Amino acid sequence: MKIRFAKKKDLPQIIELCKEHAEYEQAEFEQENKAELLSAFILGKNPSLKCLIVEQENSIIGYATFMKQFSTWDADFYIYLDCLFLKANTRGQGIGTRLMEKVEEYGKVENCKIIQWQTPDFNQKAIDFYKKIGGVSKTKERFCLEI
Repeated sequence: MKIRFAKKKDLPQIIELCKEHAEYEQAEFEQENKAELLSAFILGKNPSLKCLIVEQENSIIGYATFMKQFSTWDADFYIYLDCLFLKANTRGQGIGTRLMEKVEEYGKVENCKIIQWQTPDFNQKAIDFYKKIGGVSKTKERFCLEI
């Protein structure tokens, strides 16, 4: 098993995992133009999104996407973990912990002291995992406004 940053050749498998992730979280997923869009944001000249993948036997079994953001309240930067997903048959083997450790390593290089993320309140397995690795819940409502 290897954890590394995504490459262009990984995009089709990443998109399939994104689709599985959306289904798992009972969300809609629009696949149109995903390869082009993700390529620009992950692999472009000034990428705004980092993507780590977990590769096992030439197959991608998980991914984490994250970015550096700024907190006005803390007057400092932090890492926002947008997605972390592993295929169902690979969960419970410590892979998620190793993936989070890699995100943490990146955050330290970027002088960030905090990683923030969210998960649906019905995703008890994710909640249990995040608590196990030391995550602390900060309950908030999430809103979306289409523009």
